[in-house]
Amino acid sequence: MEGLTAILFSICILAVLLLIGKIMRVKIGLFQRIFLPSSIIGGFIGLAVGPFGLDLIPEFILGTWGEIPGVLINIVFATLFLGVAIPGIRKVWSMGGSQLCFGAVIGTGQYFVALLVTALVLTPFFGVNHEFGTILEIGFSGGHGTAAGMASVFEAVGFPEGTALAYMSATVGIIVAVVGGIVFINIAIRRDQCVNFDKNESIPEYKKKGLIKEQSDRYSTSEATVASESIEPLAFHFSVVAVAILIGWIMLIFVRKIHPQLEGFPLFPLAMMGGMIIQIISKPLKLTNYYDKNTFDRILGISLDFLVVAAISTLRLDLFLENVWPFLILMAVGIAWIMFCLVFLAPKMFPNNWFERGITEYGMQTGVTAIGLLLLRLVDPHYKTDTAQAFGFKQMIYEPFLGGGFITATIPFIVFSKGIWWSIIVAGSLALFFFVLSWLNGWVNFSRRAWRS
Repeated sequence: MEGLTAILFSICILAVLLLIGKIMRVKIGLFQRIFLPSSIIGGFIGLAVGPFGLDLIPEFILGTWGEIPGVLINIVFATLFLGVAIPGIRKVWSMGGSQLCFGAVIGTGQYFVALLVTALVLTPFFGVNHEFGTILEIGFSGGHGTAAGMASVFEAVGFPEGTALAYMSATVGIIVAVVGGIVFINIAIRRDQCVNFDKNESIPEYKKKGLIKEQSDRYSTSEATVASESIEPLAFHFSVVAVAILIGWIMLIFVRKIHPQLEGFPLFPLAMMGGMIIQIISKPLKLTNYYDKNTFDRILGISLDFLVVAAISTLRLDLFLENVWPFLILMAVGIAWIMFCLVFLAPKMFPNNWFERGITEYGMQTGVTAIGLLLLRLVDPHYKTDTAQAFGFKQMIYEPFLGGGFITATIPFIVFSKGIWWSIIVAGSLALFFFVLSWLNGWVNFSRRAWRS
């Protein structure tokens, strides 16, 4: 089997894995309790029947799966700002400034601790490439999609195994996000830290299983803004996404001509910029009236689900085993840093609702934005706090730079060209800068207690 038929067949098999993952989520209580996404479950099933397990998957399917994440991540990032009303900077800062500073401390801190442990321990004792330290933020804050998009970057800096290791980092990150998030939430509930959580109001069964049986609980996932007689609404929105990606492609041509080292610069952050450009241009033309954010979210969601299944199914376990000890050390350091930020820094850096804000950031910085919002819904189901709005405003500024943005895309080039110690100083300085910025704005209070007994 070859050509487009082979691609279609490979995608159909991915869909089957996703459905099996969904069935297992419905049937297995443990998966429900930790809210493990069906895409993660399906991905591990694909890994189990792949070349490092039962070896039942033909090579042509594995080849297609290996390329899918690098393609779909461009769709994911192109949709991020489409259909989003971009507010003024003053409103963004007043509502989301403390969230932005906290998120930037975590994100740049991931680079600082990872590169530092790489320079002091992993390279001297295990001989790993200095680029090894970049896979923590790429996997945790960025996720599987960012890891896929960084393939050309890792090739350009002489660290081709970085993509596979970043996939593994992202897999560890999302498990830490859901499992650790549930643990922290239960501790917070017992210690009365969730200001708007009703202990008598249990989590609905449909949220655990993910099957919405009752009509009253169901909701519309999109709204038609164009008549289907002229063009299918989903096709219209996907076409807008495609234009955003094409704008990014045009920008990529010029970026790669700036310097030979940028020959491997990825497309996905520029596709995100393409989406922002379309959104800005469309507003005075009144085209934004026909952009439905929920429809863009559905395009993002289906792309991300298939991306995650394909990424986990094609994990290179051989590369993981070759680097098992430095990888585990790096993951331990990264997890310790994230937990330190949630338990110690969050109460100091947020003037109110520190746990709701902190757990949302924890979910995003270890898993993906959707996991962060999932954890928020568990502790603030009716959005009575201002966390959702603050987090949304923060993401508008944060996403273009970290967690898959321009800084994420360029850090491996900086480590390669300037050296690891210069990169450590820059990352540490940025983390310190955002902490001081938060303090200067009056958000930091060292006297706040972390946990009430």
